[in-house]
Amino acid sequence: MLDYGALIDALSAALCADITVAKTATYRIPLPSAGATTLALTPAWTGDGARFIGCRLAAAAPGNTARGKRAESSSYMLLSADTAETLAIMDGEALTLWRAAATSALAARHLARDDASHLVMIGAGALCPHLVRAYRAVRPIARVTLWSRSRSRAVATAFALSAAGIEPTIADDLQEAVGEADIVSCATRSPLPLLRGAWLKKGMHVDLAGSLAPNAREADDAAIKRARVYVDSRVSAPKASGDIAAPLKKKIIGLADIQGDLFELCGGKTKGRKRKDDITLFKSAGLALGDLVTAMLVWRALAAPRHGDKSRAMAG
Repeated sequence: MLDYGALIDALSAALCADITVAKTATYRIPLPSAGATTLALTPAWTGDGARFIGCRLAAAAPGNTARGKRAESSSYMLLSADTAETLAIMDGEALTLWRAAATSALAARHLARDDASHLVMIGAGALCPHLVRAYRAVRPIARVTLWSRSRSRAVATAFALSAAGIEPTIADDLQEAVGEADIVSCATRSPLPLLRGAWLKKGMHVDLAGSLAPNAREADDAAIKRARVYVDSRVSAPKASGDIAAPLKKKIIGLADIQGDLFELCGGKTKGRKRKDDITLFKSAGLALGDLVTAMLVWRALAAPRHGDKSRAMAG
């Protein structure tokens, strides 16, 4: 249904288009026991061309991890802005995986070397296979190396990728693997840095796609200091991402050291990689605009043979 090349192109175009993302509205629903369920609504809409409204509905309940359930569940509603009809309801988690991977790959289109062929993935969770496929859509990736704290998870992910025609290797020594990479992509929930600035080599591109809490880190201060830093959004990333917020607070870097964001890169207002030996680093805190773009692409793929009939859809 979805194709990474098409999604990356659509996201690039949308970053220069008239799309509004409203502030997230968060509600706390008290429970009879301690705590509360949190409900967050994030609406967005297009201002020109095909008129759509989208809204992510995310809910998190305390104690879900102990129950063996996902900490958060989410759905995405896509509506016609002209008629207010609900066009589709999509799995929010699946949509996020596609959007997050496309965002990282779009950044790499501007920041990674044209000849980057060795991708090292740190983390072997649900986002990992998506990132591998997305990177292969923008760079000539011929070698994929996986590293995870859980070797069994790395093996399972490698097996799934092999079934799709991608033959990754599994690394035991993270420092050694990073030292051989052209692109390093981190997709973890680590609260503390896994990637060290001392390991980075000239010409490398670093992608920090995980650990999205303001107090969580995937890369240390030295990595941020050594690299030319870019973010998905100048508005949100310096506050929402510990990888940027913490070095800013400690004055390791200043706001002026952020070279640009995706809006500026796609709009031609700032340049990406300038020299072959630059170390570039991209941090994504999550673009709600990307959820709407992904949902629109899914809907168009579904609606084309149905001549606009309403449908329920799962992004997959």
